[in-house]
Amino acid sequence: MTHESPSGLLGAHSARSGTVRAQIAVWHEVNAGPVTIGSVTLANPVMTASGTAGYGTELSRYVDLGSLGAVVVKSLAAFEWPGNPAPRLTPAGTGMLNAVGLQGPGVARWMAEVLPGLLATGATVVASIWGRTVEEYACAAELLAGAPAAVVAVELNLSCPNLEHRDGDVRTSIFAHDPELSARVVEATAACGRARWAKLSANTDRVVEVAAAVRDAGAEAVTCINTLLGLVYDPTTRRPALGAGGGGLSGAPIHPVAVRTVHDVHAALPDLPIVGVGGVASAWDAEEFLLAGASAVQVGTATFADPRAALKVLAAL
Repeated sequence: MTHESPSGLLGAHSARSGTVRAQIAVWHEVNAGPVTIGSVTLANPVMTASGTAGYGTELSRYVDLGSLGAVVVKSLAAFEWPGNPAPRLTPAGTGMLNAVGLQGPGVARWMAEVLPGLLATGATVVASIWGRTVEEYACAAELLAGAPAAVVAVELNLSCPNLEHRDGDVRTSIFAHDPELSARVVEATAACGRARWAKLSANTDRVVEVAAAVRDAGAEAVTCINTLLGLVYDPTTRRPALGAGGGGLSGAPIHPVAVRTVHDVHAALPDLPIVGVGGVASAWDAEEFLLAGASAVQVGTATFADPRAALKVLAAL
């Protein structure tokens, strides 16, 4: 029986460690390097999620916004909108329930007053728009037609639980629950003049059908998923904790649902680029989305606990 000398053991261990480090370096380069989503190329696959990083430079004290794949801004309408009554946020187990109600300054004011400061940070920007009707989406898209080239894409928020389609004064379903309605929004927003990503909902069993419909209508990618419908009661008042009643659940509890949705959409539509979002707080959370078929990820609710969350996810990928 022979025994390897301590120096030999150390050498073998060093060689193995070097191999592991090399493998990690390759994994990081593959997963944290440039990605292509339809016609859009991003420096890396980690973005902020709409609604969690403000409209402009709110996170710039904590994060070099230019180092992220993109900053996806809070959804904007063609008009200023006050949002829902307070309270708008509440804890929900290990997640968060929100009913902010898409408060915003409107596209025109954002482009004039907020966007220049955001672009000055070197950020790549994805605008997000919403509307109560197909026509309102079209108006918002038209206003974005003159945006600078650094606004590389427009995410169509079809799936906010705090927003329902209106047919006159009648509320109907969330846009992303209806393939035909979702397709009409995509078709109506071509005037923005840049790639459109449709943000979808897991609150419906038709998500694959909706994904196919928006692809056929001109969407270059889909973002999966938005928040899930939820309701929390206040133990003191014994009434809904949010001013609007129910809201959208986000954070860690929805992550497995989001990963499954990405998997199902990718399995059915393997050529359709997907951006995964929902409960990303670590590199492994992001990697799960990539394994399921996503091309990139967005970090959202984790930012409320740690404004540097997106950058930390990117660094650890």
